[in-house]
Amino acid sequence: MNKNILIILTGGTIAMKLSEKLGVIPTSEFADFLKSFPQLTSTAQVDVLEFSNIPSPYMTPEKMFELARLIDLKAVDYDGLVITHGTDTLEETAYLADLVLTTRKPVVFTAAMRSGSDLGLDGPRNIIGAVRVACHPDSYDKGVLVVMNDEIHAARDVVKSDTGKVDAFISLGYGPLGSVDPDRVVYHRQTIFQESIWTDKLEPNIDLIKATAGMDARYIQCSIQHKAKAVVIEAMGRGNLPDYLEPDIRQALDSNILVVLSSRAYTGRVLPEYGYVCGGKYLQQMGVILAGDLQGIKARLKLMVLFGKYNDPLLVRKFFLDSIV
Repeated sequence: MNKNILIILTGGTIAMKLSEKLGVIPTSEFADFLKSFPQLTSTAQVDVLEFSNIPSPYMTPEKMFELARLIDLKAVDYDGLVITHGTDTLEETAYLADLVLTTRKPVVFTAAMRSGSDLGLDGPRNIIGAVRVACHPDSYDKGVLVVMNDEIHAARDVVKSDTGKVDAFISLGYGPLGSVDPDRVVYHRQTIFQESIWTDKLEPNIDLIKATAGMDARYIQCSIQHKAKAVVIEAMGRGNLPDYLEPDIRQALDSNILVVLSSRAYTGRVLPEYGYVCGGKYLQQMGVILAGDLQGIKARLKLMVLFGKYNDPLLVRKFFLDSIV
């Protein structure tokens, strides 16, 4: 018996076509295409709902949170949900949804690297794969999933690794959870990094700074002046920064701003290893939080959710640290 699946559309390349004068732009044809797509209707009983039709750089944390609340609302009436999204911010929207959703039903994000006008477009195949995963009984209670290029990824792990290739989405350091094969959906491993932070609001005033050689403190000072609740710094290597930033980091901490350290490296954890001034161990002893293997853009979203729930730096520190890998 076919499962009942809701496809929620948000826009992105998957819903775009080429205009000779304007380039690749959103169109209004995508929803109608899905409703009459024969391979889709033979896979599941599908309803289509348009949440938005925007390029994914237009997506904001507030819109992501609104989408997550819609997913929870609609999950009551369906066996699973598929969300089509632009690739530029897909990993952020999927991760925020993974944090705040209350449903345990399958929620699967998918997208396309090629527009509807491109040769070898990947959108239809990705949608079929996502719907098949949403229908699969083993997808229940796995958190938010991302299906691209016949692979199943956990929202926490997945990143967009390339600007244009159809295999751009990968899970750095861990690999995919499973595969969408022609005959069946196959899961190869479980993810142990699941967490839920149920909140009714977000705190948007969280900053992200990327460390570079010779950087100065202007961005840290900007966060202090704008009274940011927290600052995530994508540090070098295991979690190290230039020594001359020490007074500014200390000023942020003294201003009751949480400072969280992730790495700008692609894989691996930040650790309290180096004891020189502004090495990871030195910074941790100052009061900086080390984010483990969590990427900077996802650490920022997690802080938005935690501050939205608790609005207390001490509680946010506690719950952030309790879930570090």
